[in-house]
Amino acid sequence: MSELSVNHLLGIKYITEADIQLIFETADHFKEVINRPIKKVPSLRDITIANLFFENSTRTRLSFELAEKRLSADVVNFSAASSSVKKGETLVDTVNNILSMKVDMVVMRHPNPGAGVFLSKHINASIVNAGDGAHEHPTQALLDSYSIRERLGDVAGKNVVIVGDILHSRVALSNIFALQKLGANVKVCGPKTLMPKYIEKLGVTFEPNLVNALNWCDVANMLRVQNERMDISYFPSTREYTQQFGVNKKILASLDKEIVLMHPGPINRGVEITSDVADSKQAIILDQVENGVAVRMAVLYLLASKIKQYEN
Repeated sequence: MSELSVNHLLGIKYITEADIQLIFETADHFKEVINRPIKKVPSLRDITIANLFFENSTRTRLSFELAEKRLSADVVNFSAASSSVKKGETLVDTVNNILSMKVDMVVMRHPNPGAGVFLSKHINASIVNAGDGAHEHPTQALLDSYSIRERLGDVAGKNVVIVGDILHSRVALSNIFALQKLGANVKVCGPKTLMPKYIEKLGVTFEPNLVNALNWCDVANMLRVQNERMDISYFPSTREYTQQFGVNKKILASLDKEIVLMHPGPINRGVEITSDVADSKQAIILDQVENGVAVRMAVLYLLASKIKQYEN
């Protein structure tokens, strides 16, 4: 397979295992590129990409922008806070105005689930979903699985537990889809109040006990509690959450094996993970950040290849 089966990256559920493997193989090449003294290639020098962020972001936005510049694309950055959206302009009108300036690709983060899917039906450009509400965050899931593959050799057959706020996490949902497509076994762990009611319908098992979950897994992906998406209290206190679901050195030392620890960021140190764990050799958090640039380069390159093919 030499091209993606889709024209957009709207969510992991819309792509195949072959798509994921192609993205990983392409990312391998770009990872070599970004570790060279000259970290730039001319692959997308005739492509213009607009980054549309209707929600706050630091790591994802910087990672996409760096990936675009490493590929020599022309980049336009859009912030909803200082745009005509504040004056009542619709999403479609906003994007069409940007596209009229001859933009080829849109990277979009939006607070509403399904915003990317909606937009893909109304505009003539390739769309990359950089997070839509509590729905999906496909490039995060891709870089997470890529990082597991890099550390453990393969994703297939590995036991991965996702710990924390599953209910409000787009990272959790995209990870579940990606890991299952790649043949991993997935469990979720956290307060029952932070588990979606449909969670077992996704083919994953709920484990309420953190130590049991960590003894089972090869990889633990620690998620933060997303307080910004909560309008009620889902557990008594942060202290109690940390006592039951926070990972520290003592817990890791009690396990009968060494596991890999991940975190999509931002980290609430001392809540879901202590600093000595986050900075330990078992954690691949900074590897995830580095791999994020290579994986996003791969996604942008492969989607742009389809745009060029269509134009020709």
